[in-house]
Amino acid sequence: MTANPPASKVAHFTMKNGLEVVVIPDHRAPVVTHMVWYRNGAADDPQGKSGIAHFLEHLMFKGTALHPKGAFSEYVASVGGHENAFTGPDFTAYFQQVAKEHLRTCMAFEADRMTGLVLTDDVVAPERDVVLEERRMHCDTDPGAQLGEAVQATLFTHHPYGVPIIGWGHEIEGLGREDALAYYHRFYTPENAILVVAGDAAPEETLKLAEETYGKVPARGAAPVRVRPAEPPTVADRLVTVRDQKVQQPNWQRHWLVPSCRTAAPGEPEALDVLGHLIGGGQTSVLYRELVIEEKLAVSAWAYYHGTALDQSRFIANATPAPGVTLETLDKAFDRVLAKFLADGVDEAALERAKTRLVADAVYARDSQSDLARWYGSSLALGQTIRDVEEWPARIDAVDAKAVLDAARKWLDRRPAVTGHLLPLDAEAA
Repeated sequence: MTANPPASKVAHFTMKNGLEVVVIPDHRAPVVTHMVWYRNGAADDPQGKSGIAHFLEHLMFKGTALHPKGAFSEYVASVGGHENAFTGPDFTAYFQQVAKEHLRTCMAFEADRMTGLVLTDDVVAPERDVVLEERRMHCDTDPGAQLGEAVQATLFTHHPYGVPIIGWGHEIEGLGREDALAYYHRFYTPENAILVVAGDAAPEETLKLAEETYGKVPARGAAPVRVRPAEPPTVADRLVTVRDQKVQQPNWQRHWLVPSCRTAAPGEPEALDVLGHLIGGGQTSVLYRELVIEEKLAVSAWAYYHGTALDQSRFIANATPAPGVTLETLDKAFDRVLAKFLADGVDEAALERAKTRLVADAVYARDSQSDLARWYGSSLALGQTIRDVEEWPARIDAVDAKAVLDAARKWLDRRPAVTGHLLPLDAEAA
């Protein structure tokens, strides 16, 4: 085992089998959040097998040779705990929140299903139907979700971020037991995993528990390599329109391809974070003030930089039109507001408020052990370090007006983007 000396009270270890261990002590309540993160997500699905990462997440609750289906969940419920799992584009995570005396048992259960998953066709087929129904309910019958998928697929034409996390319906239908096991054996290894324990846990004691449970899982060798195609550059602006009889409230959105926290130049992710907050982070933002309060063209407006990604990512602006306002009008209004922002420059008081709010959100997150576990786990799953997480507030504080304007001019101004229009079925073309 090698230990990385923590920059703060957060402890970070690497076990002999390659498993990373992060311990975030918080002794205010005798509760722990226990999370296991795997460095694979929907963007690692094999071509033609979209949805397999998410499908396997479902199947991980179907039992092992040592623990039959439902045993882990029943145990967590019996001790008054809470559990869940989620799949993202770049990672998959499983977690339980329990009283601290049950941490070792949760570790043993989770370590067992890292290698001991048992799947049969009579388990896989019904769960595939569950996923297909989930897709029908939340994607295929929701016009807003349909627009989101279409915009994403248009923005990422070559990179797998263009494929929905749940997968395409016709490909989910073809997923089977062998697909799930092949994916499981490729990615579910200690070298590809991060254990995060936040709460009433001491670092050395937690590491000892991890060695007694996860330490029994043999190393598989080198961690799997994630190979993904890069998104090619484009000069084309694209408009995606979804019309549906279920739409009662039209929506306008615009997405730009921008670098993520992993692919950006130093300082750029923080500048984009601040830019997103300045122009679209609440009722004091530029978009809200101009479009909602002053021009009364929209009833809501926001913008957001999605920096948490392994590869290229998105900057998003979104607005809901006021009654009688066309989406074409919002198109032009946004361009006008952005041009005015670039011409007028950044108001220093607004800049300081934006940075203070962003840093405050990070400080408030430290009051929640589950939020902390997610913050550290997702960051490490993307290849960042403990120091990257802990120095983020200082990097935000260092952002100046020039950096914000440089980021806006470089990534938003006159750059190709994908605009999405959501309209009622009988609406006139915008």
